[in-house]
This record gives sequence, C-alpha cells and structure tokens, in this order.
Amino acid sequence: MSDEIWTRDEIESPCNKICMIHQDAKICVGCYRTGDEIMIWSKLSPEARSAIMDDLPSRASSIPARRGGRAARLKRRDI
Repeated sequence: MSDEIWTRDEIESPCNKICMIHQDAKICVGCYRTGDEIMIWSKLSPEARSAIMDDLPSRASSIPARRGGRAARLKRRDI
C-alpha cells in the first residue's frame, strides 16, 4: 500500500518547540508567530501560511536580546 494518500502538500508549521509568548513583543520566542497565528495555523490557506513564513525572519528583531540569563548573573557576582 502506498503512503501517497497520506502525503499532504502544505507548508509545515515553523514551531520548534520553544513555545513562549514574549510579554512585550506578543510573539513566540521560538517561531515568531503571534498567538492568533499559532491558534489558526491549521485552518490557514497555503497562501496565508506562506505569507506568514515570509514575514517571520523580520520579526526576530522585535524580541530584545537576552542579557545572558543565569550565566551572566553568576559572572557579575564573581567580579
């Protein structure tokens, strides 16, 4: 039996399982989609998904860079 009937010709989700909505930017820090885009992803047309995928790289800059987390705090304490 062929798996062709189970093959779907659609854009996969950009989710990389780092799921957390940034408090200020209101986008996921892992995939850069908005909460609304995440919720409706499976219902979007291929064209709508493609438009979102094209826009995702430009959203990365809207999330402020982390300041180093725990490692940076420990380093400052040693100074």
